[in-house]
Amino acid sequence: MSNQLAREIIQQAFRAQPGGAGQRLRLYLCVRQAILEQRLESGTVLPPTRVLAADLGLGRNTVVRAYDLLVAEGYLDSVVGSGTFVSDKIRDTLTPPHPRRMIGTRREGLSRRGNRIAANASSSRVQAGAFIPGFPDVAHFPFATWRRLVAKHLRHEQRHLAQYGYGGYGPLKAVLADYLRVTRMMSCSPRQIMIVNGSHQALDLCARLLCDAGDTVWMEDPGYWGARNVLSASDLTVAPIRVDADGLAPTDDEWNGPPPRMVFVSPSSQYPTGAMLPLERRLRLLDYAEKNRIWIIEDDYDNEICNHSRPVASLFGLSTAQRVVYIGTFSKVLYPGLRLAYLVVPEDLVEAFSIGNAELYREGRMLEQAALAEFIEAGHFTGHIRRMRGIYQERRDYLRNFLEARLGGLIDTPDVLTGLHLPVRFVPPLDDATLASQALLNGVVFRPLSMYAIHPDNHLCGMNLGFAAVPVDKMDAPAGTLVRLVEEALKSEDGRARR
Repeated sequence: MSNQLAREIIQQAFRAQPGGAGQRLRLYLCVRQAILEQRLESGTVLPPTRVLAADLGLGRNTVVRAYDLLVAEGYLDSVVGSGTFVSDKIRDTLTPPHPRRMIGTRREGLSRRGNRIAANASSSRVQAGAFIPGFPDVAHFPFATWRRLVAKHLRHEQRHLAQYGYGGYGPLKAVLADYLRVTRMMSCSPRQIMIVNGSHQALDLCARLLCDAGDTVWMEDPGYWGARNVLSASDLTVAPIRVDADGLAPTDDEWNGPPPRMVFVSPSSQYPTGAMLPLERRLRLLDYAEKNRIWIIEDDYDNEICNHSRPVASLFGLSTAQRVVYIGTFSKVLYPGLRLAYLVVPEDLVEAFSIGNAELYREGRMLEQAALAEFIEAGHFTGHIRRMRGIYQERRDYLRNFLEARLGGLIDTPDVLTGLHLPVRFVPPLDDATLASQALLNGVVFRPLSMYAIHPDNHLCGMNLGFAAVPVDKMDAPAGTLVRLVEEALKSEDGRARR
């Protein structure tokens, strides 16, 4: 390749290189890319630094430093008296250039596990809209108090809060142990509590440390698809267990068949049905776990904001055999972006979980944990919970009454204790997935109940409505849209039936 052609290639590449970076870096990047794409072939002599500087309107030192960096990294060779040229050493390492191919629906390059994860974008596709489940109302969160607490710890320059936090911030774990003793009847020490970044990470840690690939996990059906995705991503076999009006309801064949390695259950408020597991089923499940040496993962995702008339004992608090791992989260009761949750593990798992948490994820966010510890200890946490319970109950009752008054016997809204969502079942069967798509086009978001089922026999038909972030005075319009769409869908079904 001639020296003149090399000059032209570098000039074109330099002009095409986006600005913003320093001129030396810009020149380095464009020459490196030209070499990697074999537009500048091995052995090509590059223009002298003075010549190239004049071509590009740069200082000679800028070109010299760019060349020096490319020589140091092995892209160029420089020989006194012969000039600077593209190194022969990388000739055999480069493959012929080929046009870039867009990655389409095949998701080329992903593993089987990666394809499974990418195919289940249930939460990432829609992030906003009236009635999307799982979203608390952050407008009522006391951000002024929160800012003051965070600023306090920043102001005091507590540099230990800038380090990794092995297992979590000690004072936060201590106040959590006291809180759980009072509200969940749990006797645990602070060392049994692990602070993690969200309940999905908590479940992922359980799956990795307690199960091997191919192990079977019982899961409520219908149940939380997010947990199902986490378990499937760990190559676990998810076995759907039917849910009835009282929650998890294994058949006699399931009780007497091969035991699973783990059971994932939300006994205080089953998601999405809201069913509460009665005491006799809790005790039977605990006895089953002890006899078969299996693990129970207790997901207590919104117990604080459910309007229980009295505290409900957790499975962890009832267990005498220490076969339960408890997951709690602050995302629903405070704000989702906080991304703080916690695990409570049996004493004999503390060391393994502490090591696993540190090795797999590395702990941090100590500043937020310190602020949260003080937020709880000062009574702001329980005060916020009491306030939000009243607000959410008002919104839930309003939405339920609105829909029942207009749709009457066409729907069933069970009287269950759900903190942030209202399950609404269609009495005459409707295509809830199609209805959800139509609602989205009209600016309203809900999850079809059918999406929560694993086995066809456990399929529910209806809407999972998140009312928490919709004030009462703004609820009529989106709720009216739902009523209209349901009525239109029923008329369409009637028309097809007559034909």
